[in-house]
Amino acid sequence: MRRLYIIILFISLPLLNFAQEKDSLYLGFEEYLDIVRANHPVVRQAGLLIERVEADVRKARGGFDPKLETNYDRKEFRETEYFDILNAGFKIPTWYGIELKAKYENNSGEFLNPQNKVPEGGLFAAGISIPVGQGLFINERMAALKQAKVFRKQSQAEQQLMLNEILYQASIAYFEWQMNYRELKLFRDFRENAALRLRGVKRSFEEGDKPAIDTVEARISFQNRNLDLEQAQLEYTKAALKLGTFLWQENNIPLEIDENLFPAQAPLKVSLEMGLESDELETHPKILSLRYKLEALEYEKRLKANKLLPTLDLEYNFLAEEYEDLNSLNYDEYKFGLKFSLPLFLRKERGDLQLSKIKLENAGFDLYTGRLELRNKIAAIKEQRRSLETQNKMMENLVSSYRQMLEGEERKMELGESSVFLVNSRENSLISARQKQIKLQNKLLQTQIELLKILARLQEI
Repeated sequence: MRRLYIIILFISLPLLNFAQEKDSLYLGFEEYLDIVRANHPVVRQAGLLIERVEADVRKARGGFDPKLETNYDRKEFRETEYFDILNAGFKIPTWYGIELKAKYENNSGEFLNPQNKVPEGGLFAAGISIPVGQGLFINERMAALKQAKVFRKQSQAEQQLMLNEILYQASIAYFEWQMNYRELKLFRDFRENAALRLRGVKRSFEEGDKPAIDTVEARISFQNRNLDLEQAQLEYTKAALKLGTFLWQENNIPLEIDENLFPAQAPLKVSLEMGLESDELETHPKILSLRYKLEALEYEKRLKANKLLPTLDLEYNFLAEEYEDLNSLNYDEYKFGLKFSLPLFLRKERGDLQLSKIKLENAGFDLYTGRLELRNKIAAIKEQRRSLETQNKMMENLVSSYRQMLEGEERKMELGESSVFLVNSRENSLISARQKQIKLQNKLLQTQIELLKILARLQEI
C-alpha cells in the first residue's frame, strides 16, 4: 500500500502567533485551520454526535439491567381484611433472552383467591424463563444493543466526514481570501505604475517632448487602475468577511478580522503522492459508514425473520417456605408455566421481513455505487490536477513573455519610438495574464484540497 505524503510549507510562526511586519499581521494556512479545528461550532457538533451515540449505547445496555419489582395490594372494608397481597421480586435478563428470577410472596385475607394462598411466613421462589421459540437467539434487546454499537462506529466515520467537509469549506475560503489579496496587491502595484507614468508624461509634455493627448491617455489609464483597485478592494473585503465565518473563539464567540490581517505571503505548496488501493478504499469513512448501515440493517432483518417463529415461553420456579431451602431444590415443589402464540397468517410479520429485505438491498446498492463514485471522483480530480499543473507552467511562460513585451515597449517609449497607448496596451495584456495566473494557481490549490477532501485526509494537514 502506498502511503499519503502531505507536505505543506509555510513561512509562519507557531499557532496564534502571527508574524508582524510593518504594522500588518499575516495568518498562515496551518494556523488558520488549527483555529477552525479548535473552536468552530460544526466541529463541536461533530463531538456531540459521538456523545449522543454513546448515550444510545448506554440506553440499549439498560435493557439488560437487573430489575427489582414490588407489587403490594390491600383491601379492608367494614373492619374486614379482604386481602393483603405482597409480591416482591428480582429479575436478571441475560443475553439470549433467558431471564433469572427470584420472588417472595406473602398473602393473607378472608377473601383471598385460593391460588394466592401461601404459608404463614410467605413463599420464596427461584426460577428461570426461557423463550424456546421467538426471542431466543435474537430479540429486541439484543438487536437494539448490537445496532447501537454499529451506529457508534458509523457515527465515528460520519464525524470524520463532517470534520473533513468543514475543513474543506474553510480551506476554500482561505484560498479565495489569498487570491483576492494577491489581486489587490497586483492592482496596487499597477496603479503606482500608472501614477508614475502620468507624472512622467506630464513632465515630458511640459518640456515639450510629448503631445497633450498623451497626458489624457496616461490619465485615463490611471483612472482605470483606480477603478480596478476599488473593485479588487471590494472583492477582498467580501472574501475576508466570508473567511470570518470560520474563525471562532471559545464560548461560541465569532472572531472579527482586523483590517491589518492578511494571508501569509509565502506561496502554499501541497505535494501529494498517493494511490488508491482496494484496502484503502474499504477504510474510507464514507464506505465504512455504508457498510455499518448494512450491518445494522442485517440485524433488523434477523429480528424480523425471528418474528415468524411462534412464541413459546417456558417458566419454571422452585418453591420454598424458607429462603435457605432454595439451595436444596426440591423438585416436587414447583411452579411451571407455558405461553404459546402464533398468528395464523403471519401477514404483518412477513410484510415487515420483506420491507427489511428491501432496505437491506437498497443499502447494498448504495455501497456498490459509493465505491464506484469514489473511484471515479478520485480519477477525475487527479486528472484535473495534472491538467492545471500543466496550465500553470504554460501560464508562467506566458506572463514572462508579456512582461518582456511591456518592458521593451517602455524602453522604446523612453527613446521616443513608442506611445503611451502602446505601453498601456502591453500593460493591460500583462495584467490580464497575471489575473489569469493567480486564478489558475488558486484553482490548483482548490483542486489539491478537493482531492484530500475526497480521500478524507484533510485532518492530516
